[in-house]
Amino acid sequence: MNFDIQSDKIISESFLNAGKTTFLEAAHFVKNMDYKRNLDKNNTLVVLNDNFGTCSTKHALLKRLADENQKFDFQLILGIFKMNADNVPQIKEVLARYQLDDIPEAHNYLKWNHEILDFTSRTWRKENFESQLLKEIEIQPEQITGFKAKYHQNFLEDWLDQNSEIPHSLNEIWKIREDCILALSRD
Repeated sequence: MNFDIQSDKIISESFLNAGKTTFLEAAHFVKNMDYKRNLDKNNTLVVLNDNFGTCSTKHALLKRLADENQKFDFQLILGIFKMNADNVPQIKEVLARYQLDDIPEAHNYLKWNHEILDFTSRTWRKENFESQLLKEIEIQPEQITGFKAKYHQNFLEDWLDQNSEIPHSLNEIWKIREDCILALSRD
């Protein structure tokens, strides 16, 4: 799974300039950056420029790094999992406030040889979500913005239709989800 960074393209050069010569060095460098939303998700170097990122921006950057180095066996995955107080304790109060046991959350990570590789943050582990996965699809790095949000909203809409006892609209669920993400960024 590890490889030497050998490309002379912009992402590879940026990691090499930071002293990271292998994929795993680059991945752990990114993993140790703070978890926080980037403003310009369309900028391929935003994580390195800001020195922080989310699951989306961090894993899109690492997928692009792999692609630059002709390692096309890395997949960028959009997974939907049941986020709850057990697997994400930081959101316990938010879910309790809205009387929810869980909420489907979209999460990006990499897969290599069917193995989940998650470099979201120092404290986040694949064990946080792997057993709660509801759906996975492969996406491309440019799909972490509009496509991801629309896919997630469509999933939530279907989830609400199937769980008519949930007393919240799609807009309310999206706001609750945003409150959960805010609680996570305080970690």
